[in-house]
Amino acid sequence: MPTYIILANYTSIGIRNINGTTQRARDFKTETEKAGVKVKDIYWTMGHHDLVIIVESPDDESMAGVLIALGRLGNVTTQTLRGFSVDDMENIIGKLP
Repeated sequence: MPTYIILANYTSIGIRNINGTTQRARDFKTETEKAGVKVKDIYWTMGHHDLVIIVESPDDESMAGVLIALGRLGNVTTQTLRGFSVDDMENIIGKLP
């Protein structure tokens, strides 16, 4: 399944409600599973981003739906990257002309 890396930053709403961040993370994990998306890890981070979330999704459409639902809550803004494993990259490189 494709891997996605979500870089998230708290909005003013999210930071005001920081005490609920771990419960929101649990809820996010439960809700994404209903969409067929698996949360592999969630990290709270220091630096440019407040959270890094690693997920696997069966397709871009499912991932987009999860991101829209997350954004709609108003606690974070996101930037999402498609990640490639070593095996993925070897397959990609193997197909080069």
